[in-house]
Amino acid sequence: MEATSGRRPRRRYDSTRRKEQARQTRADILHAARRLFIENGYTATTLALIADVAGVSVDTIYGAYGGKPSLFRTLIRVSVRGDEDPTPLQEREVIKAIVAEPDPRRKIETYAAMIAEVNPRHAPLVAALREAARSDPELAAIWERHKADRLEGMAAFAAHLAAEGALRDSVSEAEARDALWTLNSTEVHDLLVGERGWSPRRYGAWVAEQMIAALLQPAKR
Repeated sequence: MEATSGRRPRRRYDSTRRKEQARQTRADILHAARRLFIENGYTATTLALIADVAGVSVDTIYGAYGGKPSLFRTLIRVSVRGDEDPTPLQEREVIKAIVAEPDPRRKIETYAAMIAEVNPRHAPLVAALREAARSDPELAAIWERHKADRLEGMAAFAAHLAAEGALRDSVSEAEARDALWTLNSTEVHDLLVGERGWSPRRYGAWVAEQMIAALLQPAKR
């Protein structure tokens, strides 16, 4: 009979479990930070407060996201994309579907539906960012970058519509960019949904209607 050493077998390192724990920790941090930034504002929300609500240490937040500006920048990005997946928005399936759609009206309707999904979670953070940018140089830089990124995205959409021959003759590509930039803004969302009580679905349908009316060639009869 074979002798045994009496040692217990070494437990295999469970990388899957550790990854899930790390993912949950990051989710807890983001959830706590989002709520506190929206409720208290950026300046009044400290990393110590976020750590306390999330049930982690401040060092854990630094390890996961860096300092407070970096954490806030991550929240802004996640609020647009819907998750922490590093895949850029323009490479995601929803944008690919918009680009591939041959009907310009359906293209804009799909885009507006996406905006109606994004802005309810995005707009409160943008409001906190706008307020903090008035007094915090780091947040002011993030605010300027946010505005530039949004304008760049709308310029790309306008260029796409122009390349498809979808813009009406009286609308330049620059005007199309500016109209898209205005209609997809969180300010319009806040006026209609936040102040006037529109549902996100009605808001999205209205945005699509306005974009189509302002930009596209009249439908052929």
